[in-house]
Amino acid sequence: MSSQEQAALEERVRTFLIPNTNLGLGDSGARLKVESAANGYRVAVRVGFPTERSADELADALRDHTSSLGIEADIEISVDWAVESHSVQHGLKPMGGVSNLIAVASGKGGVGKSTVTVNLALAFAQEGARVGILDADIYGPSQPRMLGLMGQRPVSRDGKSLEPLEAHGIKAMSIGFLVDERQPMAWRGPMVTSALNQLLNDTNWGRLDYLLVDMPPGTGDIQLTLSQRVSVSGAIIVTTPQAISLADARKGLEMFQKVNVPILGIVENMSRHICSSCGHEEPIFGHGGAERLAVEYDLPMLGGLPLDGRIRETTDRGEPTVIAEPDGSLARYYLQIARAAGAQLASEGKDYSQLFPTITVEENT
Repeated sequence: MSSQEQAALEERVRTFLIPNTNLGLGDSGARLKVESAANGYRVAVRVGFPTERSADELADALRDHTSSLGIEADIEISVDWAVESHSVQHGLKPMGGVSNLIAVASGKGGVGKSTVTVNLALAFAQEGARVGILDADIYGPSQPRMLGLMGQRPVSRDGKSLEPLEAHGIKAMSIGFLVDERQPMAWRGPMVTSALNQLLNDTNWGRLDYLLVDMPPGTGDIQLTLSQRVSVSGAIIVTTPQAISLADARKGLEMFQKVNVPILGIVENMSRHICSSCGHEEPIFGHGGAERLAVEYDLPMLGGLPLDGRIRETTDRGEPTVIAEPDGSLARYYLQIARAAGAQLASEGKDYSQLFPTITVEENT
């Protein structure tokens, strides 16, 4: 085995584009190791996003990518993963036990943001990550119904913190677990932000790779509290192709940029309608709006999702699409978007604060 051939193989691996992204492995924070083996070369790749379900698919794509080098020796490829904690806004530290907090925002109601959030959380979990959801919409919580947890109440084991409820392998907390579904939350801003802080900080989340925050629409008190005072690793913007949705999504996007929260990318929901009778596809809300927004702000386009009645049906009964049809075409959209968002977050700066020792100064008496 020649060192020149090995170097060419390593460079080829480094330039491999992660599927459904424009990120090369070398730019995504992945750790690569190429070494000689008995009959050829051994390539070990550790990516920074979960791939428990898709590791073999990723390895096969990487094998195809390296085949064009014409190396006659065997190339053994293995892929594993580890999610690391990433840097947050200046002056804030990541939450204890939670590696990354991801805000999922829209700027406008009615675009399906909560449905996207729960399915992305479940997609991350199916790939092996430890995941939680915080339903930050105090006025209109949706996650209890979407997760099939209506009527259930969290408990406190120590009298100080709440234990999150669990469904489909993920943890969840929502004001909807604490009040009746029909009770209106007639609260002013300070009460709402106080409730959000308690739900976030007084919940015993345990160890999580990702905590997804289902943001309420708009750019008011809750959004500002979370973006300025809570350690956020990145944000995902959900919109539809419609011009009015894009206008509000732009406001939410710029809010996060002003407080230095990285935007992981844009998701276009309801990008096209799929007829349940004949399968005909039509962009009834417009075409290409999210892509133009992504180009305008130089952001990744994480993916588009169809307007399909099955998504509504499965979510309404508490079994979101990724759980109801895990191997179906609709679930695959969410899995691809989760992988793209995870890869984008993995390419962001790491948090090294936990590596530094705590320094205390004691005064001699």
